[in-house]
Formats: sequence, C-alpha cells, structure tokens
Amino acid sequence: MGLRTYKSLFCWFLMTSILFMLSWFLVLRSTGLSHSVDFGILPNSKLLGILENENLDKARVNWNKDSRKCDSNKKPILKVYMYDLPSEFHFDLLGWKSVGKKNVWPDIRAEVPEYPGGLNLQHSIEYWLTLDLLNSQFTENLNFRSAMRVNNSSEADVVFVPFFSSISYNRGSKVKPGQKRSTNVILQEKLVNFLTAREEWKRSGGKDHIIVAHHPNSLLDARMKLWPAMFILSDFGRYPPTIANVEKDVIAPYRHVIRSYVNDSSDFDSRQTLLYFQGAIYRKDGGIIRQELYYMLKNETDVHFSFGNFQKDGAKQASKGMQSSKFCLNIAGDTPSSNRLFDAIASHCVPVIISDEIELPYEDVLDYSEFCIFVRTSDAVKDNFLLNLIRNIGKEEWTRMWRRLKEIEHFYEFQYPSQENDAVQMIWQAISRKVFAVKREIHRVRRFSRTSFPRERALRSVSVPRNFVDSSFEP
Repeated sequence: MGLRTYKSLFCWFLMTSILFMLSWFLVLRSTGLSHSVDFGILPNSKLLGILENENLDKARVNWNKDSRKCDSNKKPILKVYMYDLPSEFHFDLLGWKSVGKKNVWPDIRAEVPEYPGGLNLQHSIEYWLTLDLLNSQFTENLNFRSAMRVNNSSEADVVFVPFFSSISYNRGSKVKPGQKRSTNVILQEKLVNFLTAREEWKRSGGKDHIIVAHHPNSLLDARMKLWPAMFILSDFGRYPPTIANVEKDVIAPYRHVIRSYVNDSSDFDSRQTLLYFQGAIYRKDGGIIRQELYYMLKNETDVHFSFGNFQKDGAKQASKGMQSSKFCLNIAGDTPSSNRLFDAIASHCVPVIISDEIELPYEDVLDYSEFCIFVRTSDAVKDNFLLNLIRNIGKEEWTRMWRRLKEIEHFYEFQYPSQENDAVQMIWQAISRKVFAVKREIHRVRRFSRTSFPRERALRSVSVPRNFVDSSFEP
C-alpha cells in the first residue's frame, strides 16, 4: 500500500512538473523571451528543443549579421556622428589653421595639433574625444574601441559636438581691442544657431547630442539653450538640477597635471608624510573648509598642508610630495571637484575626499570606497576627528587601497592614440550606458505627435526651465 501511494504521488508530481514547465515555456514564448531559455533544464529537453530549432537558427543568423554584436571577447561599439563644425570651434583655438573651407580637420596621420600645457590640460576632455573619433576612421583594429565615427547621422547612437569649450573660455573670455563681445561669447552664439537649425537636433530635441563643458565656466551662455543635450562635465557645482544631473549627464575625470608614478616600489613605511595637501587655501562658497582645516592641521608634524600653485616648480613639488605621502586631501574648493583627486590617483596616494556634493566618474561601475576615504564636511571640522580617522588606518588596509589605486589608475589616463579602458574609452562607455534612457525619452515625446502639434515643434529645444538660476561667477 505504501509503495502504491509513493508511485501515485511520484506520477502526480511528475505530471504537475511537466505541465508547469510547459506552461512556463509557452508564456515566455508569447512574450518574445523564449530564445533566452536554457532548454537543458526542462523535462524532455530534446523534444522542446526541436520545436524552437528553426527559430533559433534564424535568430543566430540575424545576431551574427548585427555589427553591434557583443560576445565574450567584444563589447558593443557606440556609433557616433560628429558634426564637421568649422575649425574656429575646435583646432583653430589651439593655433592650427585650416587651408580652405573644406579642410575642417587636421590630418592627424601626419601631425596632431598640441593642446596648450599647464592647467589648461586638466579640462582638455573634448580634445581627446575628438582625436579618438577622427582616429577611429583610420583604425582597423576595433577590439579595444568603445566608439567609432559614422558618416550618416541616421546610423548613429549619439551626435558629438566638437566644440573646444574649455579652451574657448580660457583663451577667449576677455574682450579684445576692437571687440564688443568676447570670442568665447560669439562662438557660443554661433554654436546655438548652428545646432538648433540642424535636422539632427530637431529630430531629437538635442537629447542625443553630446556636448563637453568640462571647465565649470565654459558654455555659460549656451548651456541655458542647449541643456536638453547630454553634457560631459567635471561636476554639477554650478548647474541647477534642471540643466544638468547625474541621470542625464556624464561626469568625466580631469586630466592629471602631475606626472604618473611609474614603477612605484614605495610602501606604507617609506611614505613618511601621513597627510598631504598643497593648493589654494582661501576659497569661496564650499571651499571655506580649506582654511578651517589649514588652521587645524598646519602644526601637525606628519601633515603637509600649505599654499601652492602650478607656477614655476609647483607641479614638481606637488608630484614629489604626493608620491611620498600615504594620504592626500581632496577638499572642496569653488566647486565640489578638482584635479587634485586625479593627481592623487596618479601618485598612488590614497585620496581623502572632503566634498559633500562631489560626483565621481564611472561611479556606476566603480566602487571608490575601495581606494578612497570619504569624510563628511561636518565631521572633518570636529577637533581631532580627521587625524584620528586617518591614523587608525593600518598598514594592511592602506596597502590594499594602494594596490587598488595601481589597478585602476589607467581609467584616468588621457592619451593619443587611446588605449583599452583608458579615460577616453571609459567616457565613451559611460555615454553608452546612457543611450537607452535617451532613446526612451525621445520615444516618449513622440507618443502624441500625430494628435497634437507637429513632431518637430514638440522636440524643439525649449526655453530655460522656470527654476533655472544663473550660477556664473567672477573668475
């Protein structure tokens, strides 16, 4: 009796399981997800596999034809359409002169125009991205590449605007003799007129356009009219959330201005300075904390906290100081971010970040707590809080963070030609991760285009948001 009951229960369980699996399979098939099912886990998998064999073969053919195929060795390549903007918007600002109207771009196979040195370099992001797109047309090996230029905007995932906005601000902000307005203001006005007249802009309302404004003061006028685009920024310190935010835009690293620490054989004991900071001490707004920490730490024997700048041998001193220190302070200044963080990474000096509003590059894929110490501003100004925290980090923990810095430092290296997973490729990857959200927004706007007003009008760039506040300031 017991055996018969056991057999009955087993048969009932088997039939129930088969019916459940079949119903699950049919549901997935009806939703278009059946190709992702592993038939090996189903009862009588051979029988069920035959049912889908023909469809799977067709799917494989279509998948292999797709130029954006992603397998274990290849990543999807972002397709970028770059405007052939007149050279006055980009390489002319570096001193390069085009020959004739048709020669918009320099022949980078023969000679690459150099970007101005010094502190100009820290905000040179658009220069490196532009070079990478130009170079993508001559590169046969696409294995490491995250983006490539396409010649037809209808094939593109995004549209790149090659305006060197940072150098335009640095070199063209002052009104020259005979000018009523600065070159920087004139170029911004021309850029707005150019973009808003383009069919590509009208098609998406600018949402799929990439505009670099890495210097906090760059694009001050145009940002109020071009804000639907995806901005590449250093932080959001001078932007209201309606103009720029982490959901819409991309944070890019500064290019570090001190030399990289090659063949670093230092260790916890050989780096004799506990905590290092050298830079401007008296700052506005959120940067007031710098002077408070200065008065708290200036007399500590194992702390270097002093004024310094890039002039003369300032960069050399900072490089030597960071490479001989265990921890390097990155404190909010006029804006939440600074290149000091990326100088510290290049020096393998564990960053101590005191900036409540800071946004960090690639943070959706990178855990900064593995190689940085974060301290709230309200805690940092408490007596002995900061030093007690740092001194309680032992050799083992510090060494683990130091090793992690050496593992990730290449993510912040700008170079030409670009290399696998360097800063240029990482920025393109960050843009790629935004593309689906951009397309969703464009499609949502098109929902009622037939029943209301024309689509072109619906997608046209709108005026400044109601709560926009001009956050410009005197440099």
